[in-house]
Amino acid sequence: MAEDRLIDARGHRCPVPTLRLRRALEEAAPGSHVRLLADDPLARIDVPHFAASAGATVVEIVDAPNGAISFLVAKAP
Repeated sequence: MAEDRLIDARGHRCPVPTLRLRRALEEAAPGSHVRLLADDPLARIDVPHFAASAGATVVEIVDAPNGAISFLVAKAP
């Protein structure tokens, strides 16, 4: 599943990655996907929690070789 939008929040500490994801999901069409790249370890907790509260779904979480975490999030249809 490919992302419709990529948000690169590497180098920022939480809550910035989650805030950028929120803004991207607000602008995204229903059913679209947003990929978030973050390197703050707290994002592993914050992003799924935010997605659940926003009615979005975390489709995948992948550890990238450069220390980043890649989240693919689907906006509800």
